Amino acid sequence: MTDRNYNPAPSELAYVPFVSVDNMMKNVHALGVEEFMMGIAKYIEADFLRWETFDKKPRIPAHAPQGVIELMPTSDGETFGFKYVNGHPGNTYDGRQTVTGFGVLSDLSNGYPVLFTEMTILTALRTAANSALAAKYLAPKGSTTMTIIGNGAQSDFQCLAFKAMLGVNQIRAYDIDADASVRLARNLAGSGIDVTICKTAEDAIEGAQIITTVTADKKYATILTDNMVGPGVHINAVGGDCPGKTELHRDILLRSDIFVEFPDQTHIEGEFQQLDRDHPVTELWEVYSGKAEGRVSDRQITLFDSVGFAIEDFAALRYVRDILPKTGYFEKLDLLADPDDPRDLFGMVLRSAENKNGAAA
Repeated sequence: MTDRNYNPAPSELAYVPFVSVDNMMKNVHALGVEEFMMGIAKYIEADFLRWETFDKKPRIPAHAPQGVIELMPTSDGETFGFKYVNGHPGNTYDGRQTVTGFGVLSDLSNGYPVLFTEMTILTALRTAANSALAAKYLAPKGSTTMTIIGNGAQSDFQCLAFKAMLGVNQIRAYDIDADASVRLARNLAGSGIDVTICKTAEDAIEGAQIITTVTADKKYATILTDNMVGPGVHINAVGGDCPGKTELHRDILLRSDIFVEFPDQTHIEGEFQQLDRDHPVTELWEVYSGKAEGRVSDRQITLFDSVGFAIEDFAALRYVRDILPKTGYFEKLDLLADPDDPRDLFGMVLRSAENKNGAAA
């Protein structure tokens, strides 16, 4: 006989910690934006130092003329993580973000998710943290001035990450939309960063030790021409992140020492797609672990061809999971069915209907 008052409290096994956009912002403010990004960078570096333990594959894309949707999975043998992310440059005309995302971290031993979180804000933080981490190994020592070409949603995070991790306090900003540069300067007011708004890209690179390009248009573009780049600079090329989208003239690549996350992916989506597959590049994990050299001379041009890789998102997800007990900014999401008897899922459904009918009576 079925108990019509059957209304068991959901087991803790059924709950998954869920970080909404609101709670992600609360987590960021609880620690501070710069501290949050430095924390992510430490986790990225730690995971790159155990690079060989990870399952690695290029992200899985679905392309359309307007943009791309991608899944970015990886596992270290104990934990599985993935990110869903899109890239649609035209979204701004409809009042939408060009990049949005969410992510999941799961226990590989039982398949249960241990974290479900927004990753639009988290990806912006992760991308900037990853850029600054690479620059720690590749940029000229004592760099204080950075050019940033493309002053959209990612630019603020890049500036703050480079300040926190390298001490950059002078930004020379350029965007074809001057209002974007004004917005950037306004957002960074009071941050300890001086922003100079420049009228041309050529003007913006004057005196900079680091050049960051982070434009949005999905097309082959030449944001930097060969004659704009002198010896000794570090280029942080962030915007060329899908097939058919680049920012640098090919000749710059031929003059540079190129550093990448995962060559198989970067050759499809990065500046590297302009070169033959056998062109020499250095993987960042090798630099971090001391197996390869980063910057070796004052006149060397170093280029981080950044496209984003699943292990970086995995690290960011781990970081968020680990700070939640401290901050408390998450919800318990009733995501997983949890019948009293794991073999009786249908019985759980039946009892739920009967309980509902009994309550209505």
